[in-house]
Amino acid sequence: MTKMLLKNARLIDPVALTDQLGSLVVENGKISDVLEAADAKVAKAEVIDCKGKCLAPGIIDIGVKVSEPGERHKESFRSAGLAAAAGGVTTIVTRPDTLPAIDTPETLEFVAARANEDAPVNVLPMAALTKGRAGREMTEIGFLQDAGAVGFTDCDRVVADTKVFNRALTYAKSLDALVIAHIQEPILSEGAAVTSGKFASLRGLPAVSPMAERLGLDRDISLLEMTGAKYHADQVTTARALPALERAKRNGLDITAGVGLHHLTLNELDVADYRTFFKLKPPLRSEDDRMAVIRAVSDGLIDIICSMHTPQDEESKRLPFEEAASGAVGLETFLPAVLRLYHNGLIDLPRLFRAMSLNPARRLGLEAGRIVAGAPADLVLFDPDAPFVLDRGTLRSKSKNTPFDGQRMQGKVLNTWVAGKDVTHADT
Repeated sequence: MTKMLLKNARLIDPVALTDQLGSLVVENGKISDVLEAADAKVAKAEVIDCKGKCLAPGIIDIGVKVSEPGERHKESFRSAGLAAAAGGVTTIVTRPDTLPAIDTPETLEFVAARANEDAPVNVLPMAALTKGRAGREMTEIGFLQDAGAVGFTDCDRVVADTKVFNRALTYAKSLDALVIAHIQEPILSEGAAVTSGKFASLRGLPAVSPMAERLGLDRDISLLEMTGAKYHADQVTTARALPALERAKRNGLDITAGVGLHHLTLNELDVADYRTFFKLKPPLRSEDDRMAVIRAVSDGLIDIICSMHTPQDEESKRLPFEEAASGAVGLETFLPAVLRLYHNGLIDLPRLFRAMSLNPARRLGLEAGRIVAGAPADLVLFDPDAPFVLDRGTLRSKSKNTPFDGQRMQGKVLNTWVAGKDVTHADT
């Protein structure tokens, strides 16, 4: 049966910024109608009663690391896809920081083929901006774009050579290609494990000033003024960087910004007893920074929320804090973690899904991320109030490095649909 009626749903519309009861009709993989009646009736359709739970566009997650090729023991396209489906993420935009880096059309085609074969959700690959992510010579952006790259990034390696970065931005501009950058000033940030301040001093850990982020963003904005390129800052995590971002947008630059879910829901004090699952890049910030960034998301200054899903095995995390690898998994914890902001009255659901679904779709030129007729039926049905205690052992990701292990959370995904197909339990 190709027609499906999702009735009695609490429709979360990130375009109209509304949250109200209604029904959706899905036909041939797309939304064919949006009905105001909660108890609607449609002839010859499979009926699913959503029982008043929330129905929203599927999450589009920019910046997911899948460790193929090179470190498949950390995460494969199969395990990442299952984690995404369980977490309400219908599209993952993958990073090129693999071994080797995704910097040639051949490597990109291999990755795309594996993703298409193994992942139950949509996978859109990004490619490296410079060869080997070494910051010395830009990749063949045009050929990589033709092979399917949706963006270009060296991930957490900053292109320190301003001349190289300027050339790459200029070339990307000529091809209308999106460049995604990590905005930490690399010299100040080198070797840092936490954000500088009294807490870092008490812990005796190497630290970096929040100004390193502001310096990195200021440099990139200057280059954007020169080149006019299409640019996205992967994570803006400090209050100091927000005025520069606001000015750049006001001046008409083609710039957007994101923030990871962990920087929205945790702060520097969570490092506590040197717990390495809380070691991230950039490091967790002060509570004042966290609240400033939350306000920026609510106001639309920061456009996109992402998971920055970074799987690490036990061996790379069970080390002294300074030596441990950075990063945390986030695909499956994305929605319940971000719902903390909703439950605390900081951001409403339509604005959250504007940042998690609509704005990523707009930045990438996708039709998804919307509850409108004609949009792909990439949807998530969830109960925002369902409580649970997270057990990292139950995560679908191969790596279990989540900072939320053992924490009480609220918000369970009930169903995830990709092009109208239920992929929630794709592993069964």
